[in-house]
Amino acid sequence: MITFVTMSKIHNLICYKKNNTQKSMSAAEETFVGAIDEGTSSTRFLVFSSKTHLPVASHQISTTNISSHEGWVEQDPEDILMKVKETIAVTCEKLKMMNISPSAIAAIGVTNQRETTLVWDKYTGKPLYNAIIWMDMRTQPIIDRFMNKRIPNCHTPEEQKRHLQFKCGLTMNPYFSVFKLIWLIENVPEVAQAIKEERCMFGTMDSWLIWNLTGGVNGGVHITDVTNASRTMLMNIHSLRWDKALIRFKILKIDFFEIPSGLLFPEIRSCSEVFGRMNDGPLIETPISGCIGDQQAALMGQMCFLAGQAKCTFGTGCFLLYNTGRKPVISTHGLLTTVAYKMGKHTDPIYALEGSVAVAGSATKWLKDNLCIVDSYKSMEVMADSVEDTNGIHFVPAFSGLYAPYWKSDARGLVTFYYLINSTKIEGTITGLTMETTDAHLMRATLEGICFQTKDVMQSMQSDTGHPITALNVDGGMSTSDTFLKILTNICCLPVVRPKMVETTALGAALAAGFAVGVWSMHSVKSNCDTFIQTLSEEGKTKIRVCFVEKSNRPQYRLEQRR
Repeated sequence: MITFVTMSKIHNLICYKKNNTQKSMSAAEETFVGAIDEGTSSTRFLVFSSKTHLPVASHQISTTNISSHEGWVEQDPEDILMKVKETIAVTCEKLKMMNISPSAIAAIGVTNQRETTLVWDKYTGKPLYNAIIWMDMRTQPIIDRFMNKRIPNCHTPEEQKRHLQFKCGLTMNPYFSVFKLIWLIENVPEVAQAIKEERCMFGTMDSWLIWNLTGGVNGGVHITDVTNASRTMLMNIHSLRWDKALIRFKILKIDFFEIPSGLLFPEIRSCSEVFGRMNDGPLIETPISGCIGDQQAALMGQMCFLAGQAKCTFGTGCFLLYNTGRKPVISTHGLLTTVAYKMGKHTDPIYALEGSVAVAGSATKWLKDNLCIVDSYKSMEVMADSVEDTNGIHFVPAFSGLYAPYWKSDARGLVTFYYLINSTKIEGTITGLTMETTDAHLMRATLEGICFQTKDVMQSMQSDTGHPITALNVDGGMSTSDTFLKILTNICCLPVVRPKMVETTALGAALAAGFAVGVWSMHSVKSNCDTFIQTLSEEGKTKIRVCFVEKSNRPQYRLEQRR
């Protein structure tokens, strides 16, 4: 049996006063903070209590992906905006039914799917194309082109990679916004023409939402925050400004990505300040004072405010962030450097190392929807728990290639399969199949494959920082499975901490918004958690280490070199 230890983590949350005229709230007064959580698969609005820091009301609507070609993933920006407004309206009605006035909401925070790229007309407010989603793979030919572009004083591809990584913290991958933007410029005539006429506005999902919610064509605020900007590959990770050596502005002659000068970029701001006010709807005049990318929001919601703390979100993919403090650590082990958060105009930024695993929850979705070996996610947990091991199966869910720390978009194996998600062909690798293999073995191998890739990322983080991760905070849909967390803690050989309040991403956005207006002022936020402790015997640990060494040698990854 897994050992549970109920723990409470208390962190003092310091709010910096924005000005002397800001009213302090009475200790007895309960107010609320709203959070817009615009994700890849759904749009939600949640309202948190200032006293309990727990959600009191919420509403969620699924979003729809558009895939007209293999590897393309888009969404309709206007549909997303409509759903955001609908979730706010429905949630406010729920509050009224609880005898809570929507006017008690002191501020709103926004958290969003990162890297997703949008362009729209400054004068009409209409999108010039669909939003290109972060997982879209159409830009690989553009990556290849820029990989061959020479940078002065860089004599090898590795030197060029390090030069760009030092500036923006990222490596060349279809994941990031700049390549989606370049594709739009080169392939959508309406975008190119709008840039020439200086009416093309560019931004990530947060920019689109905040611009529209604060007025749109009638004075909407065109901003982004440091966390979302750090995922475009165009922001200097040190200065926190758009980098003049990467972007061509009117007065600058130097550029790498050759972005036309007429493109309208959002202003980069901190995660916690008043950006503007709601322009209409039930929350009209409520300040929007928080903005943070979804994975950084989860880091905040997990209370990982100290250097050395880490969280891992297991959703469609797996995203592990490690707080490195006030100085960015440029990885030499395949990780990304990103801004974790910046709580106010005059505060220092906090940085993080990030490792992304392309496939986590989508692998279990494949088992359920395509192989039909189970009829529910609960059945998966029972099935995986029914066997002690995988009977020699190794499953590498390289459905979208391998992300950190390998960054191999074409990683495949000899024993490959594919399936379709929204008409997109997805691939992966299974090795070690025998006549004795059962559905339960495959189910457990799927969970183990995700855990081993997570451990790969953790080891890279430890190599980059020189400090081991002592505990891993987890959230996301897969973290609700006790069986999965048992496997994770035994493979990673450290405690795994799961909060009892699972809405960590939305909580992070609410905290950022609340800091800006004084809702969380020197209060302590308590997070009740379950901690999973590894229970393997020494013999079991040895088996895990042997298996991990085998997987670290990556025989199945090497099979991508087909003969």
